[in-house]
Amino acid sequence: MSKPQIGIVVGSNSKESINMKLAKALAKLVADRADFEIIDITQLPLYNRDDDANTPQAFVDFKAKVRTKDGILLVTPEHNRSVPAPLKNALDAGSRPYGDSAWNGIPAGVIGTSPGGPATSMAQQHLRNILVFLNMPTMQQPEGFIQWRDGTVDANGNVGEGSKQFLTKYMESFLAWVQQHPRQK
Repeated sequence: MSKPQIGIVVGSNSKESINMKLAKALAKLVADRADFEIIDITQLPLYNRDDDANTPQAFVDFKAKVRTKDGILLVTPEHNRSVPAPLKNALDAGSRPYGDSAWNGIPAGVIGTSPGGPATSMAQQHLRNILVFLNMPTMQQPEGFIQWRDGTVDANGNVGEGSKQFLTKYMESFLAWVQQHPRQK
């Protein structure tokens, strides 16, 4: 069997995103078992249903890339106790026009990091609600509320020793989830 193709969507548009750093480090943990690709959402225009009849090329390209994936890992910060606007925009754009969702049936994992104690727990809960509507079977356990600290990801982009065991288990569980829930293409 070939390696699963995993898309990573990072919910931040910050050039210094700690969630992007985490996403890249997570992919490195299990790079021998899956092929990972960051699916960039930072250049997507704002979704507007008025454009459904003439979908912007950025959305067409984005949806085409999503449709090639066996699984999607969403790595998100928390903004005002919810998902960041760029991530919500990408989810909306990928699901429209109605009946043409690129997300349909793709197994998903949700994780995120923040310096605060609750990490990204509220954003992840809101995101899970959205993913139910998008018909994306989402891994329930383990949950990944990662408090960002010095050493979470080292200077070489690797998961730090203090988090390595848990995050390796998380990624192994996610890859098993993807295998257990093959996308209906």
